[in-house]
Amino acid sequence: MTTYFISRHPGAVDWAESEGFHVDERLAHFDVNIVQPGDRILGTLPINLVAEVNARGGTYFHLTLELPADARGKELTAEDMRTYGARLEGYAAQRKAV
Repeated sequence: MTTYFISRHPGAVDWAESEGFHVDERLAHFDVNIVQPGDRILGTLPINLVAEVNARGGTYFHLTLELPADARGKELTAEDMRTYGARLEGYAAQRKAV
């Protein structure tokens, strides 16, 4: 089992480490083809990739923040992320034909 943290933001990586989350690999770009059954993916993926992670037997944990409008688009520090209530929340998705 491998735990991946997907983020291009140094503050998010610092936050995860300071909060004690075990991460095997940090990636700025995610390729769903690396996911093996039992892998854990942490980050902010679009729903279609979450569905692919789950279909491949992985578990997804979304990095959630309560970010005010004036903080959007700015690089956040680990402390900023704590201020905005950063947390990891598990989600599952499944692709369905229409």
